[in-house]
Amino acid sequence: MDAYTLAELWKRHRGKITGVILGLAFGWFAIIYGILKALFVAACVFAGYYVGKRLDERVDFRELFSRLFQER
Repeated sequence: MDAYTLAELWKRHRGKITGVILGLAFGWFAIIYGILKALFVAACVFAGYYVGKRLDERVDFRELFSRLFQER
């Protein structure tokens, strides 16, 4: 079996590595602060990721907010 370099390991198993790190972090927060606070932190992380992704895509936030909060 060939020895992996860190770059090859990351390229092949990026999702698994990221999932393990996020799971470990969430578990740690749940143990230290309690499940509700850990869920709040997870929600904040998700919201930050979403906003950052939209900024990378150069989305107009005024349009996004008008679609989110439009009258029905």
